[in-house]
Amino acid sequence: MGDISTPALGGLFFAKPMREKKYVTMMDPFQEKYGRVLSGALVLPCMLVDVLWVSCTLLGLGVTMSVILDLHFGYSVWISAAVAIVYTLLGGLYSVAYTDVIQLALIFFSLWLCVPFLLLNKTSVNIAETAFNHTFQEPWVGSLDKDRVWKWIDDWLMLGLGSLSFQCFHQRTLSASSSSTAQLTCFAAAFLIAILGIPPVLVGAVAASTDWNLTQYGSPSPHLRGEHSFVLPLTLQYLTPPYISIIGIGAVAAAVMSSTDSALLAATSVFSANIYKNIFRTQASDNEMQWVFRASVVVVGLVGTSITFCTNSTLFLWILGADVSYTLLFPHLVSVLFFRVTNGYGATVGYIVGVTVRILSGENTLGIPVVLHLPGCTLEDGIYVQKSPVRTVSMLCTLAAILIFSWLAVVMFNHSLLPEKWDVFKVRRIVTEPPEDGVAQNLKDEGGNDDESDEDSRALGRKPQNSTIVLIKS
Repeated sequence: MGDISTPALGGLFFAKPMREKKYVTMMDPFQEKYGRVLSGALVLPCMLVDVLWVSCTLLGLGVTMSVILDLHFGYSVWISAAVAIVYTLLGGLYSVAYTDVIQLALIFFSLWLCVPFLLLNKTSVNIAETAFNHTFQEPWVGSLDKDRVWKWIDDWLMLGLGSLSFQCFHQRTLSASSSSTAQLTCFAAAFLIAILGIPPVLVGAVAASTDWNLTQYGSPSPHLRGEHSFVLPLTLQYLTPPYISIIGIGAVAAAVMSSTDSALLAATSVFSANIYKNIFRTQASDNEMQWVFRASVVVVGLVGTSITFCTNSTLFLWILGADVSYTLLFPHLVSVLFFRVTNGYGATVGYIVGVTVRILSGENTLGIPVVLHLPGCTLEDGIYVQKSPVRTVSMLCTLAAILIFSWLAVVMFNHSLLPEKWDVFKVRRIVTEPPEDGVAQNLKDEGGNDDESDEDSRALGRKPQNSTIVLIKS
């Protein structure tokens, strides 16, 4: 449901304002609002999110390749990374866009083709019987404990809203031919995600309903062996005929490749446009930028591949990236797009507050201890466990800090509570007011008809001559 809400909300609120202003990357509104230095600091978590997404997709592709080719996982990951890097270097954005259409069509028909064979295989029982009952494994539907309700809500919001600040998402809408096309693409994606999400769910249900001892894979099940990341390709390989298995696993490889090249392009475009071009080399030529882009693809690919050897869980990498995006980038994106009061002072404080609150809230999967005990925090097996929606709390703290301190900065500088020389981010407002009557008469006498001069000035795109710029004072 989180993935479905992402394109739907993106189409309603984000695609149109981003596309109408002709931004190139998601970080362009930050550059416009905050300037080079502060937006450069926000680029770092954005790139981290994209690199983690590269690692996540390469991990999935490596798992699929290891099953298909019966290779060691490490070799499969490096081969997959090499293919993805070369493919992205040779193709670029246009080839990625065109091939994504072909890959999505292949995924849709191939996975649905596998579904009947999976449901009718002789080693599995009816998935309706195993939905809530113990058979070979635990029920595949699962249950929702009352003390975990807030955590589920927190995860749902993180997956749905956190993905809205992924460059992977915005590079599709920003490359659309018009704002209406960008919105239509988002709404179509929300519908297609719901359809494409059904076969993977059925694959998992069949895997949980299978007596693996009756298959060539043998007992125990992949879940008990700690190979839960391999469930999709293993299920297709051992529970469907060989020719169907090849088609299904090929579809999985195509799906992962589609995501990998998008993530590579997202990370490298942000680095090239928002760091190298805007901070280090503002006068860089197009040819130089092409070489920077190519080098960035290789570096991001190598870094992303290296991260895959730190964990074998695609879900862990995906949630880690979504966590950073949701708690830090999403509130900043909302602020710069929808709140005019937002400025560099609020953004700086929001950045610090968001990172601090999230770290102090702890994360057991990363070994970060809980320091800030939110309501419901309990001690389980010697470890403090948060029951509150810590990610959403961190996100709201970031958003509140941005807006409150931005407003305070505007008030303090515009009412001369702080000296103007301290205004680093230039939030002191400037307005246009008519001069005194004597000055206006002099301008009229010197320049002739003031109405005509004003009309001429407006026609030329200049400010009217009978006005002057003054600072707001208390």
